[in-house]
Amino acid sequence: MGFLSATLSMSRYHILDTFDTEPMEQVRNGLIQHAIPKTENEYEEISAGWTPFESPYLPDFDQFSFIFGSYFLFSLRIDKKSIPAKLVHKQMAIEIEKKKADSGRDFISKNEKSEIKETIMDVLMHKMPSIPNVYDVLWDYEAKTLFLLTTQKAANEFFETLFFKSFHLKPVRLFPYTLVETKSAFSSTQKDRILTLTPLHFSR
Repeated sequence: MGFLSATLSMSRYHILDTFDTEPMEQVRNGLIQHAIPKTENEYEEISAGWTPFESPYLPDFDQFSFIFGSYFLFSLRIDKKSIPAKLVHKQMAIEIEKKKADSGRDFISKNEKSEIKETIMDVLMHKMPSIPNVYDVLWDYEAKTLFLLTTQKAANEFFETLFFKSFHLKPVRLFPYTLVETKSAFSSTQKDRILTLTPLHFSR
């Protein structure tokens, strides 16, 4: 997983602003308040929250520390239920034939099909277990730099929303233009010039 994997994919962030009070206490409170629920909601399609780095499937920030040296280390877990389309088609075919037999008709209406599908989706959503995905987070608070071990767009969006909600600090994803804006020693005039640059296309 994450930092223990042979290969890594990561997104780098710059964290705007700082806490007004003790950072470790603020981070601890944010992690606990927005930890992923220990009990899975049977009808929730997607659930996301923080977990300890050492215990992503049994989240307990009282038992496991998020402080490693001068860094904050924890994980983002996103649980998602995914119902295979072929399974829905199979159940639809079965239920449609049952409906025909019970009604004595050789067809059913569009509205009836919609009701059958809705019922099937509710039943399958209740039975289907969530698939967890864990993404490690390494936060250098003093340097205002954070590494999220994924480049997946959906995971980045979940992270950015949850991070701001948890800590009231805005994470800015770093790429060439934001690096110039947040991390460079360029003057304001130089930054303005760089931000107006456009890609140059080469052709043979």
